[in-house]
Amino acid sequence: MQLGLIGLGKMGGNMRERLRRAGHEVIGYDINPQVSDVKSLGDLVKSLEAPRVVWTMVAAGEITRQTVAKLADLLEPGDMVIDGGNSRFTDDFENEKLLKSKGIAYLDCGVSGGIWGLENGYGLMVGGTAANVRKAMPIFDALRPEGPRDEGFVHAGKVGAGHYTKMVHNGIEYGLMHAYAEGYELLEKKDIVTNVPGAFKAWSRGTVVRSWLLDLMVKALEENPTLEDVSDYTADSGEGRWTVEEAIALSVPMPVISASLFARFASRQDHSPTMQAVAALRGQFGGHQVMTVAEGESLRRGEAPAAAKAVKKKVAPKEKPTKSAAKAAAQGRKAAAAGPSSGSGSTQGGSGAAGAGPTSGSGTTRKRAAKR
Repeated sequence: MQLGLIGLGKMGGNMRERLRRAGHEVIGYDINPQVSDVKSLGDLVKSLEAPRVVWTMVAAGEITRQTVAKLADLLEPGDMVIDGGNSRFTDDFENEKLLKSKGIAYLDCGVSGGIWGLENGYGLMVGGTAANVRKAMPIFDALRPEGPRDEGFVHAGKVGAGHYTKMVHNGIEYGLMHAYAEGYELLEKKDIVTNVPGAFKAWSRGTVVRSWLLDLMVKALEENPTLEDVSDYTADSGEGRWTVEEAIALSVPMPVISASLFARFASRQDHSPTMQAVAALRGQFGGHQVMTVAEGESLRRGEAPAAAKAVKKKVAPKEKPTKSAAKAAAQGRKAAAAGPSSGSGSTQGGSGAAGAGPTSGSGTTRKRAAKR
């Protein structure tokens, strides 16, 4: 089968090679002339015989949208476009609408496999009509892993379903990676464990946590057992955010994936404004020590701060407890008459809650005090 492939980067270039090994004719276009087979999108379309099938493998978002718009002007009725990038599923609705108005078919395909797909094959998740999927099946069969089709390929549903399924796949990936990473840190922290890389490798056979991601963790630790000079700054490519957004929209509890996404956000902070606020509040309500940034960094390095600074704030003298019930009631009335300690309004009179009496029990606080 003949295919036009746009985008010949880390994945696109390997996909072209895998398809060619399977006997398909692939004409590729990339903005990098050193890897491109043709000079322009126009030349790519001219090189293909009708009805054409063109696969886009470029960055999600505006670049993909622009590419699809250009193809809408270049292709003819009966041709087909497959978006294999990591586009948001909502973009698929607009892409299909645009292409359908020109008589051009559209499929969205989530692709998993990374740089290993050339040899291992790619996991494919496709959205679109059954008729369009059948037309492109020779390409899908060449790209997916060897073995039963349903163990590496799924027609997930309507247009958008392919990218939606891939989005959830990537959200799960966030959670899995973070679980392995937390286990790594705990093992490294415990002094009685002296072979952390060996522990991960032992898990790779016969255990319930074995997976390809675990195999990659083993490989990373074999290359760098202590992850020396590996920055903890971790980016996210978007699918994790979209997964959490969808969970919120559909009221689906998603604590694990959400936490793994937020951990990536935290990895990019030199200092956490959240924890600075928590430290300041502890100082205000409990008189706890509030350290300077330098003192905190010293503690992180395992050093004692040069001089522990007590919180410098005026603290009202503590009242001595009274043994007299009548005196305690009088003090309570005095505090109530002074008004609330925050907010506005008064605790007595009007239509306020205090004026209406207690919210539970019977009688009023005034009557109880008088009885005592």
